[in-house]
Amino acid sequence: MAATYPQVLLQNRKPNRIATLDEYRHSGGYEALATVLKKHAPKEVQQIVLDANLQGRGGAGFPAGMKWKAVADDYPFPRYIITNIDEMEPGTFKDRIMTHVDPHMIIEGSILAGYAVSAAKAFIFVRPSYENSARILEREIGIAKEDGYLGKNILGSDFSFELIVHRSGGRYICGEGTAQINALMGLRPRPQQSPPRSTEKGVWEKPTVLNNMETLVNVPHIVRNGPDWFKGLAKTKTSSGTKLYCVSGKVNRPGCYELPMGTRLSEIIDEHGGGMLPGSDFKTCLPGGASTSYLQKKDYDVEMDFDGVKKANNRLGTGAVIVFDQKTCLVAATLNLMDFFVRESCGWCTPCREGLPFIRDLIWRIEQGEGKEEFIPLLRTMSAHTWKSYCAFAPGATMPVVSLIERFPEEVHEHISQKRCPYETQREIPDRRMER
Repeated sequence: MAATYPQVLLQNRKPNRIATLDEYRHSGGYEALATVLKKHAPKEVQQIVLDANLQGRGGAGFPAGMKWKAVADDYPFPRYIITNIDEMEPGTFKDRIMTHVDPHMIIEGSILAGYAVSAAKAFIFVRPSYENSARILEREIGIAKEDGYLGKNILGSDFSFELIVHRSGGRYICGEGTAQINALMGLRPRPQQSPPRSTEKGVWEKPTVLNNMETLVNVPHIVRNGPDWFKGLAKTKTSSGTKLYCVSGKVNRPGCYELPMGTRLSEIIDEHGGGMLPGSDFKTCLPGGASTSYLQKKDYDVEMDFDGVKKANNRLGTGAVIVFDQKTCLVAATLNLMDFFVRESCGWCTPCREGLPFIRDLIWRIEQGEGKEEFIPLLRTMSAHTWKSYCAFAPGATMPVVSLIERFPEEVHEHISQKRCPYETQREIPDRRMER
């Protein structure tokens, strides 16, 4: 029997339908907005969120309150909020789940973020394959506006706010902050190097705060219940709140689970994920999506928060746990990931544009039985070069590669010495050696 925990973000989860506005209000929805408009100045809201230690849920873990405080008083107007629902990381689907559970929680969180930095408009940036999510959000935004939660003089206050759903162009790079801002403005979605930061010059060179959707849905609850309550939801002292963990791969119950931040990986897999499939034993996992490292078996009990996973020389990322068993060829799995990253590179900088296809070619040769021992140091060298890229895309892409050759070297050596895949992977591997 899996342990049960308070459901905060998914409390209104219903079978096969979203929560209505009335259901959201019945659970306390929009109370935080009403309280803030009557009692709190924008800076007070910033401090409440900072005191709650709300770390960004998009992968970086940067404190949301600190990001909001980076919008200085003398910065120009208008100011913008971007709510990021452009998740294209393989294994990550929490944002889609949330939009199909309780869209008004996303709406209220976006409004509160706008109030905190004195912004007048927000964009919900949605990947195009989430068309149902975009339609749900557009419909519910209209309902919220009819009830006075959006538009001019919200709830009779002096605060006005507009919320727009923006459909992405459909590339993984659009999830990177600066590339997302370019995409929203209709420009080529390429990353930009800081400074200045987007909180100073973002959308149309105006102050812009970009938060992941999962970050913002926590804000109404923090405002209503207080920072100490939010901290108390976590299992570890260095983290706060709950987390939406996506579980996929060789488990009995793949899905999205809301659990206390810092829940151990073993509990996530064995209890909530239903354990390994019959005949499968845990071999490794990617703990935070495709751009994290393979976790060693000795770290099976790792506390799944930012600090806990960091101690295991890894990253929490999006909290998307992709589980592999003893029958899985990790060389083939890594090749599959590299196929994705090569395809999704924006091609702006050389280490990413040229380096990733080269790395993919080496792994393809190893999997095909054409590998050589000298490929291994070459993979290390080429992966190190990706850290000279404009953004974190290429370094993230090579994390599975580096962890494969460092944590599962025997598997790579077997492919090379036996001149074949020892797992006899039953799939046709396309030859993309010259693909760019």
